[in-house]
Amino acid sequence: MLERRSILCCAGMLIAWMMSAGVRAEPVTIPAGDVALTSELLTPPGPGPFPAVIALHGCGGLYTKSGTRLTARHRDWSERLVAAGFAVLLLDSFTARGLTQICTGDHRPVTPALRADDVRHALAWIATQQRFDPKRIVLLGWSHGAMTVLWTLRPGFLDAGIKPVTAFAFYPGCREIARQADWRPSLPLTVLIGGADDWTQPAPCRDLAARTGFKYIEYPGAYHDFDAPGMPVHVRKRLSAVRSGEAHLGTDPAARAAAITEVMTTLERIKTSKAQ
Repeated sequence: MLERRSILCCAGMLIAWMMSAGVRAEPVTIPAGDVALTSELLTPPGPGPFPAVIALHGCGGLYTKSGTRLTARHRDWSERLVAAGFAVLLLDSFTARGLTQICTGDHRPVTPALRADDVRHALAWIATQQRFDPKRIVLLGWSHGAMTVLWTLRPGFLDAGIKPVTAFAFYPGCREIARQADWRPSLPLTVLIGGADDWTQPAPCRDLAARTGFKYIEYPGAYHDFDAPGMPVHVRKRLSAVRSGEAHLGTDPAARAAAITEVMTTLERIKTSKAQ
């Protein structure tokens, strides 16, 4: 009951926030095998069909620690994307599985490979909704969600059903996917990462880009979460996926501005393109 109240509270807070900006917001349920993913859908004013972004949260989940509102990064990007005319599906892989975060602790039951299945189910759901343009779908993920992007783009995985037209992965961990000798992104991919990232270090992604040819952008001196709005650089401890257990994270204004320009320039081309 407490979890259900938390979900309803989150939905109510989100709807109130987005309605104040003239944006439609609603909780949606995405059937995904043995679970139904409780996610958030934000759409611009008007009937559509809209180009859409499937946004994939990191290991900390969609919500703040209180569980009552989206994190600043998800609010910031959602507002920007909707203002640009895109619907945004904030795909929540945790709540329906009884999780709030998997950054700390030894047990990480939700893997990027599992979440790639969530993305495939989300794409199938989008294909049933007339308010979306199935030929203008974009993937956008951060950290664990960015790793999910890499797993989703593995060869053959999206052969059935609709496909995104492009994907963006902010500071993924690339070590595991790089071990797959036949991995190549099945559609255009841009990886954006900080040169000083000591949580998901850039070298494996840099090497993978050299091997497979996707677009790789490294921002010198930037740490993990460099695109977050107004986050002071600090050290986070007790991280289960980091050998030392700690890493730096925080906003890098220059990297943030450059990354926003990179993403939004591409999205503007997609938005104005005619479906073929």
